[in-house]
Amino acid sequence: MNKRSLLQSTLALALAAGFASGVLAQDKPLKIGVTAGPHAQIFEQVKKVAEKDGLKIQIVEFSDYVQPNAALAAGDLDANSYQHKPYLDAQIKDRGYKLVPVGYTVNFPIGLYSKKVKKLEDLKEGAKFGIPNDPTNGGRVLLVLQDKGLIKLKDGAGLKATPLDVVSNPKKLKFVELDAAQLARSLDDLDASAINTNFAISAGLNPKTDSIAQESAKSPYANLIAVREADKDKPWVAKLVKAYHSEEIRKFIEVEFKGAVLSAF
Repeated sequence: MNKRSLLQSTLALALAAGFASGVLAQDKPLKIGVTAGPHAQIFEQVKKVAEKDGLKIQIVEFSDYVQPNAALAAGDLDANSYQHKPYLDAQIKDRGYKLVPVGYTVNFPIGLYSKKVKKLEDLKEGAKFGIPNDPTNGGRVLLVLQDKGLIKLKDGAGLKATPLDVVSNPKKLKFVELDAAQLARSLDDLDASAINTNFAISAGLNPKTDSIAQESAKSPYANLIAVREADKDKPWVAKLVKAYHSEEIRKFIEVEFKGAVLSAF
């Protein structure tokens, strides 16, 4: 082997070792995907905490729930922070993504909103009720409606319940399935709607004062940070989770959102 080939081989091995250990990861900031609203607001603070530990972060905002996982799986992001585990599990099953959760973040008790009635029991027969069109969030809302006594689901429907699983609907509610990001903007055209808290806050709705009902805080829908399976043991992942789980972030969530968003760590 000539000197040039030896030098190239040595450099290639050094680069590979650097990437494997995460040493070179900070040549460029980590790209973290979030949805606009609370997730983005919180990560702006996480970014500041992480910088104290030598971790540089670039926040990338998305306006829907589908693209952040696609971008992460494709390698366009290093991590994302916007979804709960039932949604991630469904995406992994449906799309074959090699993604894993590495730490819990916050819980957003989903709210039910209306510009036409003040209480759920005031909904008229045949009222149009908006629910998210993705299986996990749609099922989540149906479980809330069952908990509030408006509908009954067939036994075993569980977290992935759909309108087809409704076996009792005394008010004959008409379910309008829309993308979660569209529900707040469609509220004028509906009698009531479930709206995920991050989108509700972005639309200027206060979950504590504007919702006509809320999901119980004790739910399996805590949000999380996800990374590619191949990255889960890299040093930057532990640093990222440590920054999010800091007391500074806990206090920020408590003060900024006044109970509308709950720490899940």
